[in-house]
Amino acid sequence: MRGSIVPEPGMREALKFYIDGQWVDPVEPRTLDVVNPATEAVMGRISLGSPADVDKAVAAARRAEAGFAATSREQRIELLQAILTVFERRHDEVAEAIMEEMGAPWKLAKYAQAESGPEHIAAARDLLKDFAFEERLGDALVVREPIGVCALITPWNWPMNQIAVKVAPALAAGCTMVLKPSEIAPFDAVLFAEILHEAGVPPGVFNLVNGDGPGVGSALSAHPDVAMVSFTGSTRAGVAVAQNAAPTVKRVAQELGGKSANIILDDADFAKAVTRGARGCFDNTGQSCNAPTRMLVPAERAAEAAEIAAAAANAVTVGNPRDEQVRMGPVASEAQWRKVQGLIETAIAEGATLAAGGPGRPDGLETGFYVKPTVFADVNNTMTIAREEVFGPVLAILPYDDEDDAVAIANDTPYGLSGYVSSGDRERAMRVAARLRTGMVHINGAHLETLAPFGGYKQSGNGREWGAYGIEEFLEVKSIYGYAD
Repeated sequence: MRGSIVPEPGMREALKFYIDGQWVDPVEPRTLDVVNPATEAVMGRISLGSPADVDKAVAAARRAEAGFAATSREQRIELLQAILTVFERRHDEVAEAIMEEMGAPWKLAKYAQAESGPEHIAAARDLLKDFAFEERLGDALVVREPIGVCALITPWNWPMNQIAVKVAPALAAGCTMVLKPSEIAPFDAVLFAEILHEAGVPPGVFNLVNGDGPGVGSALSAHPDVAMVSFTGSTRAGVAVAQNAAPTVKRVAQELGGKSANIILDDADFAKAVTRGARGCFDNTGQSCNAPTRMLVPAERAAEAAEIAAAAANAVTVGNPRDEQVRMGPVASEAQWRKVQGLIETAIAEGATLAAGGPGRPDGLETGFYVKPTVFADVNNTMTIAREEVFGPVLAILPYDDEDDAVAIANDTPYGLSGYVSSGDRERAMRVAARLRTGMVHINGAHLETLAPFGGYKQSGNGREWGAYGIEEFLEVKSIYGYAD
């Protein structure tokens, strides 16, 4: 049954950058077409920035640095509340932009993608009320001070989430910043800049320069007047950011790739856990760094798991993101579609058993970067499909012999972002969780907690976002000795 259709907007255009409280022309005019992944049609244009634009934005942030750092806790709380008030009025505009630029189905765009913005802003506001910027240790006073000008580089897969989870704590900490959103999904960031402007963020505190990695990202991460880079994206790009930042010894906080294992123990509600795990892998068209993409099941039940997961894959409604009944839209770009298709083909060539989905577009979807929800069985941890981050709706099912074997397989990866454990015995699940080398573990399908830290081990990055941990990333720590009351 066809759902109601969200209407198409007109062509979007954002050819100016937001610098020092104004919308300004780029130093060198150069535009990029932004493609709607559901239609493969151009849906808008942006300007691509250059190092000269970065210089202007960083200079504005530097001028505003001292004044904003001196604002009181109460002033920053009021500012975050003002942003929330404006965001509430423009919430659906943000959702529409995300749906159009990266293909998120309407319900996901409205209730998860766009909604993540105010969730993180509200969390920063509330945490700021009692945040300890000073601490007495013996005869010393330890103070936490804003680190300075921050470069924020964000991805296309959860665009508003990653913008808000950096901007909100940076504002709470008293930092100024320059944001470079993904050029694949830039329009929600432009709307966010409009929201901050209307809310009264002082000139120079928040600046936005659109562009690509070579033109803007590299210039930001290497800029001598940038004190910190907060980057979310691929591990490959994260390495480049760290290398660019190293000569000036600036702080680099990174949230990178993942290949998260989902261990289903032999005492779990098997059908429920397998179905939940498969659906979790397909959420956001598989484009989540913490997606449970490796499902580990007892070897004697591997065939059963493949059958259950295949049924879950075949039940996913794929199609036009504007159709409110659609659960899964396209991947975000042609390049991403080709990457996912190549990894599916490689899995088949390496001997994995195709249980559902496979190469090509789903039936009836000849236009758009759509991928079939795909399940591979009989996977071992040496196969490409078990080693590389697909960033698409592709699940690999791996058999294990016993609990120790499951933990060994789960940890046998260069990544360490998230893990998942399902068991009928919570204490057993907690024991397994303690052995996983990951920054996060979900027990029996538990959801993320906004106040808890988000981040990973190993090549999944360093530093933490979300909650008070996210605010701390934007602060320097100073010890003042000889302090007396």
